[in-house]
Amino acid sequence: MSPGPQANAGATKARTGKNRHKAARRDQARDDVYRAGFACFVGRPNAGKSTLTNAIIGQKIAITSSKPQTTRHVIRGVLHREDAQLVLVDTPGLHRPRTLLGERLNDLVRETWSEVDVIGVCFPADEPVGAGDRFISAEIAELKATVIAVVTKVDLVPPAVLAERLLAVSKLYDFAEIVPVSAVSGHQVETLVDVIVGHLPESPPLYPDDVLTEEPEQVLIGELIREAALEGVRDELPHSIAVLVEEMLVEGRLTKIYANLYVERDSQKSIVIGTKGARLKDVGTRARAEIETLLGRKVYLDLHVRIAKEWQRDPKQLRRLGF
Repeated sequence: MSPGPQANAGATKARTGKNRHKAARRDQARDDVYRAGFACFVGRPNAGKSTLTNAIIGQKIAITSSKPQTTRHVIRGVLHREDAQLVLVDTPGLHRPRTLLGERLNDLVRETWSEVDVIGVCFPADEPVGAGDRFISAEIAELKATVIAVVTKVDLVPPAVLAERLLAVSKLYDFAEIVPVSAVSGHQVETLVDVIVGHLPESPPLYPDDVLTEEPEQVLIGELIREAALEGVRDELPHSIAVLVEEMLVEGRLTKIYANLYVERDSQKSIVIGTKGARLKDVGTRARAEIETLLGRKVYLDLHVRIAKEWQRDPKQLRRLGF
């Protein structure tokens, strides 16, 4: 199917937006205008929000997984440029909650939406626009922030399919811009940053120039451990895994980290540990490599799996686990 005129218009809008904002960026540099503000990516679970956040910041500050609904903490990543400072807020995917944890995650999303300057709604190019996308587009209708559409994962589809997605997205909402990107290949990531920066308010820097994230180190480490634990497990298990870093000790060039993985049932504990502990050992190996990259030094990682029954529905346990 050849792309229709509206699809071509959507693609043209993204291209002209690129040129317009590059010109605007040059004008800002000439006029010594500095912009700083907050932006977030939203969308249904697994729309590529965290991967895009990491690609823009340049290092891993948000965990990524093939499993939906993996982001649980609002993590701020800071991108520093000569003309601007972009603070990206990574949020969970908005979803229909089935537990107290789910309700709190949705509240977190809506609270974040009300506080940012720019919202990028992510639509994966490899999936048709669905009810979840329409639900989110309706939810943002009353917000004051500038809203742009980000069509993600464009490396996974041919041009004709991308044109169809751009057309479908353009019908959902009167977006200020529509930008197709690929966080994996880097296609148009810089263009997207230019577009977002162009909608930020004039402001001095909000963070010192050496800050990449304000998330506590232990929380980031816990998220990296949970990311490793999510790979290769059953579909229902990601929602039941929580990680708490109990202690960090620096001894010379070595950092010792003691952490617990919490699940809700004995059967889940067996899955995480695996036959003769093989799965947990693999989790530790992969997590340790990521943590060493984050910290820039050698790490000893001690992991244990604990049971916290029904923790997703228990307010006291949610608080203890950081929710």
